[in-house]
Amino acid sequence: MKFIIVGMGNFGAYLAARLTDKGHEVIGVDSDMSKIEGVKEKVTHTICMNATDKQAVKNLPIKDTDVVLIAIGEDMGASIMATAVFKELQAKRIISRAITNTHETVIKAIGIDEIIHPEEETAERLAKKLEMKGVIDSFDISDGYNIVEVNAPKDFVGKTIGETDIRNSFNVNILTIIKVRNRPNLFGNMQERQKVLGVVSGNTIIEENDILVLFGDFKDIQKILDLNEE
Repeated sequence: MKFIIVGMGNFGAYLAARLTDKGHEVIGVDSDMSKIEGVKEKVTHTICMNATDKQAVKNLPIKDTDVVLIAIGEDMGASIMATAVFKELQAKRIISRAITNTHETVIKAIGIDEIIHPEEETAERLAKKLEMKGVIDSFDISDGYNIVEVNAPKDFVGKTIGETDIRNSFNVNILTIIKVRNRPNLFGNMQERQKVLGVVSGNTIIEENDILVLFGDFKDIQKILDLNEE
């Protein structure tokens, strides 16, 4: 996968290096040359650039990039402007770091739904989540076993949990389902709203855009992820 990570502070630098170690192509961006110098041997590519400058950002391979992550951790204004620039340039997927609640509100208002809080989300966990295609979130339980949030495969849509026979066919359990609906926010932009169903049964119907919360060995969960690639 290809990533652009803006902000080479502690969080962004570690994440960029971790993804590079895993074999992904990463472009690390920062306006501070000293930070670029500190990571250039650990990251695939590094560029000293002001990410709030639309004309400069246009030179980045945005269309070929899978994920743009805004990891700026000190300057809220720069973070918002950089996020807006990549949004305007139609990056495929943007994940932005929120510094305060107000910052998060503004980012959401411009149409960014994937927001991270580094004080809660370690760079290691985020790196793992990003490199597993199709995974929305992941929590390690023990060696090999995970609780993972995934988009419901098309083959499951319209069926009850019982009809999917997921436990027998994949050796995986559905712990719950998160219902996702798009609704307009105060600024008129569509924003995702999520509702957790709680305890589900074999009669619970899986609908389009549902997020399944699965438990099992990740090798078995990967087989379900592969259904979305078919």
